[in-house]
Amino acid sequence: MIGKLRGVIDTYGEDFVVIDVHGVGYVVHCSARTLQSLPPAGEAATISIETHVREQEIKLFGFTNDLEREWFRILQTVQGVGAKVALAILSTLKPAELANAIALGDKTAVSRTSGVGPKLAARIVAELKDKAPAFATVDPSVVKLQGDLNEKRAPQPVSDAVSALVHLGYGEIQASAAVAAAVRASEENAPVETLIRLGLKELAR
Repeated sequence: MIGKLRGVIDTYGEDFVVIDVHGVGYVVHCSARTLQSLPPAGEAATISIETHVREQEIKLFGFTNDLEREWFRILQTVQGVGAKVALAILSTLKPAELANAIALGDKTAVSRTSGVGPKLAARIVAELKDKAPAFATVDPSVVKLQGDLNEKRAPQPVSDAVSALVHLGYGEIQASAAVAAAVRASEENAPVETLIRLGLKELAR
């Protein structure tokens, strides 16, 4: 099983690169983001590899780092997500962006990928929500609040405060982050007016 290739870029294709390793050319399928990050033909490169062995073929998938490869694996645990769709998602979102979107329940961000409709995006978010926080870069309190809002578990003042900020033109994730900060800065069971005021103060920074 091949886990890494270090060689010289030979040629590029639409969704693959050929890497020359001591005279042997390996065809490696990559996301658009990975292809854009690789050096020009003739220069050296190191790529993390995921090897897929099928009945009649061996296919190599390449990634700029092990984290991207890990997300390629994780995505394919979701029904309806194969290698092609996983690469398309990683072409649209960086691993950290994908982790944040799933952790925050942001189905819209996931569905920006061509070939990923609302139903599949919702399935990806639902099935991977327990794995994403480990890779996410957002504040855990924001992840928890967004989860509570999505599942209608948030206290009414908190939910109303987020809704009020959204109606003022802020994005839902942005509003959730501001209200999460407001909750930390206020007394327990603070009224909605206080949370809105503190949330706006946070957004003005």
